[in-house]
Amino acid sequence: MLGGSPIQTHLIGVAGSGMSGIAGLLLALGHRVSGSDRVSTVEVERLQGLGLRFHLPQRAENIPGADLVIYSSAIRPGNPEYDEALRLGLPMVRRADALAAIMEGKRGILVAGMHGKTTTSSMAAHVLRTGGARPSHYIGAEIPILGTNAHWDPAGEWFVAEGDESDGTLVNYRPEHAIILNVEEEHLDFYEDLHAIDAVFRRLLDQTRGRVFYCADDPHATRLCAGREGSVSFGESAGADYRFDQLETADFQSRFRVLRQGEALGELVLNVPGRHNVSNALGVIALATELGVPFERIAAGLASFRGARRRFEVKYRSPSYLVVDDYAHHPSEIRATLATARANHRHRLIVLFQPHRYSRTRALATEFGGAFNDADRVFLTEIYPASEPPLEGVTSRLITDAMEANGHDGASYQPDRLELVKEVGRLLRPGDCVLTLGAGDIHEQGSVLARDLAMLETLSAAMAGGNARLYEPMARHTTLRVGGPAQYWMEPEDEAAFARLVGWCNAHEMPLMVMGRGSNLLVRDGGVRGVVVQLPKGVFDEISSDGLFITAGAAARFKGVAMHARNAGIGGFEWMEGIPGSVGGGLRMNAGAMGSETFQHVRSLRVVDPSGTIVTRSPQELEIRYRNVPSLRKEYVVCATFEGVPRESEEIHRLLEESMHKRRHSQPRESSAGCIFKNPEQCPAGKLVDELGLKNEGVGSARVSSIHGNFIVNDGGASARDVLALIDRVKARALAERGIALETEVQIIGEDESFLQP
Repeated sequence: MLGGSPIQTHLIGVAGSGMSGIAGLLLALGHRVSGSDRVSTVEVERLQGLGLRFHLPQRAENIPGADLVIYSSAIRPGNPEYDEALRLGLPMVRRADALAAIMEGKRGILVAGMHGKTTTSSMAAHVLRTGGARPSHYIGAEIPILGTNAHWDPAGEWFVAEGDESDGTLVNYRPEHAIILNVEEEHLDFYEDLHAIDAVFRRLLDQTRGRVFYCADDPHATRLCAGREGSVSFGESAGADYRFDQLETADFQSRFRVLRQGEALGELVLNVPGRHNVSNALGVIALATELGVPFERIAAGLASFRGARRRFEVKYRSPSYLVVDDYAHHPSEIRATLATARANHRHRLIVLFQPHRYSRTRALATEFGGAFNDADRVFLTEIYPASEPPLEGVTSRLITDAMEANGHDGASYQPDRLELVKEVGRLLRPGDCVLTLGAGDIHEQGSVLARDLAMLETLSAAMAGGNARLYEPMARHTTLRVGGPAQYWMEPEDEAAFARLVGWCNAHEMPLMVMGRGSNLLVRDGGVRGVVVQLPKGVFDEISSDGLFITAGAAARFKGVAMHARNAGIGGFEWMEGIPGSVGGGLRMNAGAMGSETFQHVRSLRVVDPSGTIVTRSPQELEIRYRNVPSLRKEYVVCATFEGVPRESEEIHRLLEESMHKRRHSQPRESSAGCIFKNPEQCPAGKLVDELGLKNEGVGSARVSSIHGNFIVNDGGASARDVLALIDRVKARALAERGIALETEVQIIGEDESFLQP
């Protein structure tokens, strides 16, 4: 039907990688093609340019007019288009049925096996193309070197395809040649046992008209294929027709010699890593050689091959870090992939694994438990269900339990993948390799880590001195103890490093925030996108005095300035004892208490301007307001010089004691950000909150202090969302009952939703 006159075909689930390939082949064959899905993709947009009529969403009215309906394995009864096609009695076939029919128009080469099909089939198509054979192909993944995952060449006689064994549809193919990589217990949601799997492979072998190339290192492939007329073996086994030896691996490259019937054909280089891929390449070498492709062309094709998406795909590589993604989701695949990663000689191997299907997890939990021995840390997230409904009692914990029983002490279960990225990002140190594994969408988290590691190293190089970390919890650095992470946490070692970092961020439009001790700061739960800088102790918290002048670094605490002034016999700084913040933060907000404000004492500032230049400013050059200095939002203080007043030592001690007594008796001891609201003209904010009867009012673990109405405290475990909801409740009551629109004094920053979303 598909090889004859053009017909109208409709593909349900056309955006999937397998179905989009079928659509491309049908369009190349001259058929009229429509399709639908729940989402669109870049590949769908490309196919629309070739003539695909795409429908979004899937609806019953998309079906009438179709001569043939093709559906993906994810489509089930209940889908409106599937049900409508059944109701109309239209011819319906699965994706594999359609592919098998298309292959009948060429001399088919089918690659089959539980593992390695995508890499081997794409390698075969590329090598035959390099050898001048102009093959058509169909591969179930993105293959950059081939251009598209499916291609029809009317001038070529060969068609290379990846055969899917998961649903028994291998029996539909009648290829001229087949490559059998491996056979083992897999897809037990469909097959009862290994005998059922054997039956499907035997049927395929019986329907293969020419040669069967099989891996002699796989016992089940050998059991099924050896002895068949025209069969050709490949692998490391001594009796294999095609063997490799003299294997050398380094930096994701393999060098080896190929022998045919004991006679050396030559040496070649393979640029996809892993011993298992050397074996896969040997199957392609055997195929191409038997088809008459010269060894020199085979070697050139394999040397230029770069692999498929999600097959040991390097997402980020630097001297310090490596992030790799791989499709491996079966214990055998995982062992091979981890061995490849471990061979790279990195410090630690950290794995993020997303199990695929409930049935596989239940059936192979014990085997999974022994598959991760090469990994130092393994984080398991929730199961990717594919098309399966949940099974009672089946979670990723089955695998972590099996790993622990197997003696692995580095396994943990984290179903929240945003938390997973944060946890992994925080524990990384130079020399680590991060590997994302699974057939689902765990690769999205690997992409986030790769992106942020690349930027972290760029920022660190720009700063050229200091510490840099990913996803530092802001709750550790704020006095309220709430808030999500900082995307890039930077601690420059000196003023020059800080200046370089500021200049780079402004030149590249990277969001930048400099924080002090974290008082007067409320960070939303989603965290802070961009760079957060905290000036560390050392050069940035030094305090010195000369006469009545005190010079303090931006990281110095106000309380430290007050104590230094007391010891030096300088008055005027006693009020600073009760301010919990640092000099840099206090200057930016013109902090004050007991009738005094910071800028009443400032004589000069040393700041870093947006270009990264260190300059000196006088207060007269700045815009200074009540609790706000707009000029210091784009310039960052590194130190300041204050002027005190002459005062007797006894008076200084008395004023300090008054400040301490007032703070102890008027401010809560629990974690807080300081005063939440600016004082309105009508009355102090704390008095207003008290009069409204809102003391001890709470949301979650956030509560209005019983001691001071202008403080919100964290009773332990509060979220920023709790605090913000409580702030809104107080504002609403003040406006409704007193007509007063309260303004927040606390600085609220960050995002409600995590920046770690893919």
